Amino acid sequence: MNPDLDALKPYPFEKLATLKAGVTPPAQLAHIPLTIGEPQHAPFAGALATLHAHQLDFARYPATAGIPELRGAIAAWARRRFRLDGLDPERQVLPVNGTREAIFAFVQAALDRSRPARVAVPNPFYQIYEGATLLAGGQPHYLDCRAESGFRPDFDAVPAEVWREVQILFLCSPGNPTGAVTPRAEFQKLIALADEFDFIIASDECYSELYLDEDAPPPGLLEACAAMGRHDYRRCLVFHSLSKRSNLPGLRSGFVAGDAELIAPFKRYRTYHGCAMSLPLQHASITAWNDEAHVRANRDAYREKFAAVTEILAPVLEFPAPEASFYLWPAVPGGDDEAFTRELFAAEHVSVLPGSYMGRPATGDGRGRADGRGDNPGAGRIRLALVAELEPTVEAAGRIRRFIERRA
Repeated sequence: MNPDLDALKPYPFEKLATLKAGVTPPAQLAHIPLTIGEPQHAPFAGALATLHAHQLDFARYPATAGIPELRGAIAAWARRRFRLDGLDPERQVLPVNGTREAIFAFVQAALDRSRPARVAVPNPFYQIYEGATLLAGGQPHYLDCRAESGFRPDFDAVPAEVWREVQILFLCSPGNPTGAVTPRAEFQKLIALADEFDFIIASDECYSELYLDEDAPPPGLLEACAAMGRHDYRRCLVFHSLSKRSNLPGLRSGFVAGDAELIAPFKRYRTYHGCAMSLPLQHASITAWNDEAHVRANRDAYREKFAAVTEILAPVLEFPAPEASFYLWPAVPGGDDEAFTRELFAAEHVSVLPGSYMGRPATGDGRGRADGRGDNPGAGRIRLALVAELEPTVEAAGRIRRFIERRA
């Protein structure tokens, strides 16, 4: 077997299961999980109806590039949403089976292991960035996201000798788990860095449509490019998904868009990879990308939920004011995120994710992170995924508050 498999860390939910092993929660309380970022709101009915109408297309092989109608719908949506002057559906758009699959595959296709192959990732982070890097023979470089930098990486702290070895910079905006949003000016600063040091910016924007202020949608990387007159989106790719936007995580539908010089070889890789999206899913995706009413209703539901939950938890937990995504990132009283998680489950039958499971400490020589600090930036916090419907989520928040007040 590939020896790089041995470098993979246990997945956060595997570690969580071990942490909870042997704990018997109160049987009279129903379990409420706030752990996995899997939307529980009703999936977009229009997409499901289209999927049913095209079920006979399962009898046909799909093409890697997807049908022109899907690429056109994606390009039209992206132009509207991010105020792009143009996005060529033939050369600058590629449908994919969700962002997870595409992010992993892109790193395998893009990383050149014949030279220093660093991949810079936010820390804490979505585990696929790290796993994809390790299996492609690269070295993750962790960029801490701490309170003092607005829970975004401090890019100014990265020395030039590190940037020279970076081949891919991963961004996640809105962030998982912090919910922080990258400003347009910061995107543009990073584009200039990519030009200077010749690396690719891969922006994971799968939470871009879940924002709390209807008048302030999060900016995107391609939007920042367009504002600079860079309509070729050179060195820039974005990853988008219907999972969160349309409550369709099982559809496994998304897209990659940006630099045509990156899309073309990635498409060639995917032709061999054999991961084309089935035709019924493509037609369902067209329906979803063409409809905004269900997305606005989804945001309204999350706003109501965030308002209720933050009102309950603000008196007992400190957390950054949520901007977007569906997570809260609170610091736990006492600072031990694992103990808090285990004791909360034992007392209230509520599951949360320790923040330390999503982050990494510095490597031994201090070169694994920009600042060389040895502590894990996720430690002392928990991630709350507010994905269930309003009633159970509010119930969970009430149990967490009760647990903290009894524990004090």
